[in-house]
Amino acid sequence: MQDRTQAFKVLRGATRAEVQAAKRQDLEDSDDRTDTEALIASGPHVTSNGPAAAEAAARRAIFAANRSLTMRRVPIRWWRSDAYALKEILGNWVNVLLIAVPLGLTAGALKWSAAYVFTLNFLALIPLALVLGDVTEDLALRYGSVVGGLINATFGNIVEIMLSIAALLNGLYGVVAASLLGSILSNLLLVTGCSFFFGGLFNKTQKFNATGNQASGSLLFLAALGFLIPTGASLLFGGGRDGNAEEVVLGISRGTAVVLLLCYGCYLGFQLYTHTDLFEDGDDDGDDDEDECRVPLPGGGGGEAQQPMLSLVTSLGLLTVITLLVAVASEFLTSSLEEFSKSSGLGEAFLGTIVLPIAGNACEHMTAVIVATKNKMDLSMGVAVGSSIQVALFAVPLAVVVGWATGHPFTLDFDPFSALALMLSVAQSNFVTAGATSHWLLGVQLIALYVLIALAYFFK
Repeated sequence: MQDRTQAFKVLRGATRAEVQAAKRQDLEDSDDRTDTEALIASGPHVTSNGPAAAEAAARRAIFAANRSLTMRRVPIRWWRSDAYALKEILGNWVNVLLIAVPLGLTAGALKWSAAYVFTLNFLALIPLALVLGDVTEDLALRYGSVVGGLINATFGNIVEIMLSIAALLNGLYGVVAASLLGSILSNLLLVTGCSFFFGGLFNKTQKFNATGNQASGSLLFLAALGFLIPTGASLLFGGGRDGNAEEVVLGISRGTAVVLLLCYGCYLGFQLYTHTDLFEDGDDDGDDDEDECRVPLPGGGGGEAQQPMLSLVTSLGLLTVITLLVAVASEFLTSSLEEFSKSSGLGEAFLGTIVLPIAGNACEHMTAVIVATKNKMDLSMGVAVGSSIQVALFAVPLAVVVGWATGHPFTLDFDPFSALALMLSVAQSNFVTAGATSHWLLGVQLIALYVLIALAYFFK
């Protein structure tokens, strides 16, 4: 009591509110000390386990009391978490290219030359794809694996989907087919090949789940057959009952698109409900998987790494803004593609199949390679092959359905060389991954096949 009176004398020159706050604080501290002393005195360790156990239990009780007081007195500020997350997202060196976003939109709006419009909007899509990957990953943590998987399925390939829909609405059906097929080839051959190659440089041999790889490989082969059947029908069938070959191919394509979308729904159920363990990395909980395409979380602990950093309002706001920017940039990019192809001498097939997928798959490329060097091949295969499945079973059939709804007769009648290249790529990928073991030489084989296909499109 004397100490308390002395403390109040020190505050004699303070305001009335400050003195009352000091009194309340002193009373709270006194109550905490009383509760702690009572806890120590009433514990069973006093009579049963001896003085040493009593002293240890007393220290634990005091530590627990102080820790709970600290947790109660530190408020959680949502805006601090958002500011930290945005700082980490924008701190990526690739985001220097964000300066191309306003330049590209300005070039498209003011109708600059096709070279400027195409180049600036192409560069703008790369950082937008990376930031979009960070936001969707953080948003997926908020709702768990099931809804999070649906979010990633919808927005993971949003750039490719936006590019294909923009080209579809502009009547560039060849660009739609080339960009979507190029995305499949890029993920299946280039990304997987680089993952095997760079992962093999750091690890002599690497293993991944054989059952999950078999399911993914068979789905890709089914998708390739789904593209090959309408292409073969256009070459081998006549005009059908009505004598109109285009209507026959269009009907086959729309029916095939519906079947592939149903297969994609079954794949989501297989991955997220019935056989989740086949698509998880068994080494750890993913605490060390932060890389250029993910937001590094403070603390580094297992519990911290599973918590979203962005608030729901901020996540949805960023998702909306970035999606709109991607849609506008994709529109300007595809509208300038024909003129840029003529001025540069590069064919539309090469630009759509080889160049455009680089912007859309930037995040997948870096993520798959980085986690492969950390010997996490299940995660790397899930990124590379999983993205190919999303494009083959979701993005391509979606383009057919959107064209069906908007009156654009887009079909799966691809040119024979593209269908053949896709079928051979899927077959080679299945051969390489059949043993569920990888090394750097297998990566060289996949990269070599991608280079051969790119050369064919360059001179096409």
